[in-house]
Amino acid sequence: MHLRHLKYFIIDFLALFFIGGQPVEFGQEAVFFHGFLIENPVIRVGLGTNLTEIRIQSSSGMNIYEVASGYRVISEDAEDAQIKGTRGKLTEKFTLLAAQTKERREADVLAEKIKAGLGLRAAIEEEKKRDLGGIFQVKAGDFFTRGDALVYLEKLKGLGFKDVWILREIVTEEESKPFWILTDAELRPLNQDAVLYFVPSHPQSILSYNGRNYRGIFILRGTTRGVALINVLNLEDYLKGVVPGEMSPIVFGELEALKAQAIAARTYAIKNMGQYRDLGFDLNDTPQSQLYSGMDAEHPLSTRAVEETCGEVARYKGALINALYTSTCGGMTEDVENVFAGAPVPYLKGVRCQYEKQPEWTIKGSDHIYPVIAGGRDISAQIATLVSFGVLPPGKDSLYYRQDASWIEASEGIRAVLPLVGKKCDARTPDDAPLNFIALADLLVKAFDWEERIQHLLLPSEIEFLTKEFPHVKDPDRGRLAYLIQAGLIARDLGPRGPERPVRRSELAASLFKVLSVREGLFHRGVFRGAESSLVEVTEDGEARTLRLAPEVFLLRNLGGEDLLASRLTLLGGEKAEWIEKDGEVKLLNILYPPNTNTLDRSSRLFRWEVRKSRQELEEDINQYFPIGHLVDVSVRRRGSSQRVVELQITGTESQVIARGLKVRWALGLRDTLFVIDREYDDENRPAHFTFSGRGWGHGVGLCQVGSFGMAQAGAGYREILGKYYRGVTIQRLP
Repeated sequence: MHLRHLKYFIIDFLALFFIGGQPVEFGQEAVFFHGFLIENPVIRVGLGTNLTEIRIQSSSGMNIYEVASGYRVISEDAEDAQIKGTRGKLTEKFTLLAAQTKERREADVLAEKIKAGLGLRAAIEEEKKRDLGGIFQVKAGDFFTRGDALVYLEKLKGLGFKDVWILREIVTEEESKPFWILTDAELRPLNQDAVLYFVPSHPQSILSYNGRNYRGIFILRGTTRGVALINVLNLEDYLKGVVPGEMSPIVFGELEALKAQAIAARTYAIKNMGQYRDLGFDLNDTPQSQLYSGMDAEHPLSTRAVEETCGEVARYKGALINALYTSTCGGMTEDVENVFAGAPVPYLKGVRCQYEKQPEWTIKGSDHIYPVIAGGRDISAQIATLVSFGVLPPGKDSLYYRQDASWIEASEGIRAVLPLVGKKCDARTPDDAPLNFIALADLLVKAFDWEERIQHLLLPSEIEFLTKEFPHVKDPDRGRLAYLIQAGLIARDLGPRGPERPVRRSELAASLFKVLSVREGLFHRGVFRGAESSLVEVTEDGEARTLRLAPEVFLLRNLGGEDLLASRLTLLGGEKAEWIEKDGEVKLLNILYPPNTNTLDRSSRLFRWEVRKSRQELEEDINQYFPIGHLVDVSVRRRGSSQRVVELQITGTESQVIARGLKVRWALGLRDTLFVIDREYDDENRPAHFTFSGRGWGHGVGLCQVGSFGMAQAGAGYREILGKYYRGVTIQRLP
């Protein structure tokens, strides 16, 4: 066989190979397409159907082939391709008239200049005129829109072409096709049954679709749902773009949890391979299959999880499991038959999202905790922070903070704060006079150099509005007080004596804390992992650290965004933490507590939620799925093993229906089906509002992603995690 024909035969064979698909197997075999290697197993991922505007680019060149009806090379080493699929036919295109000349030789020179300078296609057309005897027009490129042409018009002017015009050209009925591809600035028509392959022309070249990078190659083809773009790549490379999309390694930075997710995603992909066979691909890139975001989503930690579990899948009695997973189960997963239609599945039964080997630690802190009130609020946690930074003296009780502060105390406190917020310390002449709010404003504004802010960022009308209770105060003190009131550093209501009254130490402390709190990076942040005696184990920026607690360490617990002092903390591990280090010791440890529970998914922001809807809002949601007319009421008919609502009776003026499984969630527009209902009634004793108080996010079946993260934080390995949520499964590597 002639070498050239042999090449075409190989290309056609490989095209059929990709389109038809092959059984998944792990081994040393590899698939080549025109020299580009894709290792087995290969997966085809649909990046979209019914597409009309597609832009494909390459980092360092791609070859474009049409392989459906025969074989032809459309472009070699192209950097950019635009494909337009239209429901009607293309009726117009745009070109650039770069120059006109009577000499063909001159036209050839100008065309070569355009090709060399901009890489555009340059065509020469003879415009015959009776009176001129023929003019040669030099036209550059083809463009879908006038805007695209306008970009190159400016570039042509940069090459010295002065009189450039944008020409609109009619595409005749004979020329027009349903699909067009624009590459190398040349517009080419495509047939309805066209199948295009976009193959990197170099191993290092990466393809991108609409600005997002992908491994492997692209196939563009017509389907029963319009034009589809398909990413063909190695399964393990596919998982590198799935795992971080389904379970962010930035938020859930536990390797063992990510390994469990990798195995679940791999098992799901192989089990459901060919799900969209009629459209030419295996899975799509949405959560309907698995969220796949290409190379841009990849992260070193999730990539490591994929690589260290390469080829591992979950099986039940030898068969691949249907590895369903959910974001947050709310404390317990559900039996699959109660959510998805079908028979019970032994490995997809509801389990409690708790860890039997859950460790527990107790940390004791300072017993010298006194409530200190300023502005009607307990600021003892703020004072503990200032003491830990060395701004305030240690060992003072609440009586001390109820007393008046001196000018020297304020000056010393400010001098201690200045370096913490990156400011220089300027010496001030000591003054032992009583400290009032006018003096405090003067100290703060001058120390932190806020005069320019007052001058340019504070309106005269604002100064008048904020200080109208202090008419006797003159400028510049009036402006300084207004600025501090607006910034929240002092209270607007200062009592009968106004700004002349003495500043209490508690009020000085509140002002200094406010100045300090706007500075980022003062606290260390990480995750609590464990404790022993005076040592605590944390993870900070992904690195494990051992910290020594100061003998009189301040302990804080953050509940609902409020910091509260505590004499002891009980911890399960995995809690977010902030701390202050000074002189090699932790002076203050603040634990950001999740809801008070021992469930593994407690760290999820959607562990608990509440949604309130009017009857009209709920009626609109329900009628998208069930035509019930006006809503009368909704009521729970049956709950599953996790207490999820698996049957919901919906009563309307036109019909009464029973929603089951996932349809309950869809009809109500809620995050999960683990909820209770509270009603508010109108004057006619009809439900006017419904409040759904619930837990969890997702369908609630299979692996709980946040729960697996909690297990990993508590020390569980990926096999133990998978064994908890998929009962009775074994983890095996594919041959």
